[in-house]
Amino acid sequence: MGDDAVSASADAETDGAVSGNGFNHVTVLLHETVDMLAAGPGKLIVDCTLGGGGHTEFLLEQGATVWGIDRDPDARRAATLKLARFGSRFKVLAGNFQDVESILAQQGVSQVDGLLADLGVSSHQLDTASRGFSFREDGPLDMRMDTRAAFSARNLVNEAPEEEIADILWQFGEERASRAIARAIVKARSLAPITTTAQLARVVESVLPRKGRQHPGTRTFQALRIAVNGEMEALDALLDSSVRLLGKGGRMAVITFHSLEDRRVKQFFDLRSRPEIDRPEWPAPRPNPDYCFRLLSRKPVTAGEEELSTNPRSRSAKLRGVEKII
Repeated sequence: MGDDAVSASADAETDGAVSGNGFNHVTVLLHETVDMLAAGPGKLIVDCTLGGGGHTEFLLEQGATVWGIDRDPDARRAATLKLARFGSRFKVLAGNFQDVESILAQQGVSQVDGLLADLGVSSHQLDTASRGFSFREDGPLDMRMDTRAAFSARNLVNEAPEEEIADILWQFGEERASRAIARAIVKARSLAPITTTAQLARVVESVLPRKGRQHPGTRTFQALRIAVNGEMEALDALLDSSVRLLGKGGRMAVITFHSLEDRRVKQFFDLRSRPEIDRPEWPAPRPNPDYCFRLLSRKPVTAGEEELSTNPRSRSAKLRGVEKII
């Protein structure tokens, strides 16, 4: 994961603002993403991470029909109000994008023209203390993207074995002090349950004193969030579904914010965009049974200087896309 993961989390904590009952999220790589999806009239595009609806709004403005999926009820409510003017061309669907095939099947749809996934945590989720994603303001230790889910960060931190916590911090945060932090968490919870974000942040700081701008809890909070929400498993399921859901000529665009996600997307797209595969023990290359995509860019698309100057979060964003050709 490395430093890009940390910068993504740190930047996300500084952008966006929520006022009243609004849901505000600064959309990254907006024009690049919509261009990559080749949005237009007659096309059905599924925004698998609806969020604040920024990408969806622009896709709708290009004439496409867009169905937005989100497990966060705050996001669904806000998007419904924001995009009501598009009428029947916009539909909100509740659920986790890992279940996109079954969600669409319930609507009688088995093939679409486009899939979009803007991964990670939203500005709204970070800025709302009661959601428990951030150490910036004290709130309940929660981190659930779907507030109806039974398992939260509080459950994980207070109930998981020390070794499991350490593994999560290393695997999803590449936290070098994972074992020491896990030990400190277990010690702290033996005295009293860890129930707030501030409590957890103090536990991490007891192991890693704060130095400079970056909070020492950044990697820990990111890792716990990914684990609580099953983000990597969901991404793998979505990528697998894309092969079946996209019709010929259909496109998929994925925006990632740390290398753990980007690596998965890159490897998946690369494997399925090679007509042939080769191995040292083979006398010659062989047809690739997974070949079905064309890469829309050899390298990830990143933010330009203008966007970087107005939205620091975009610094870690990487956009990759493919077109279904078989």
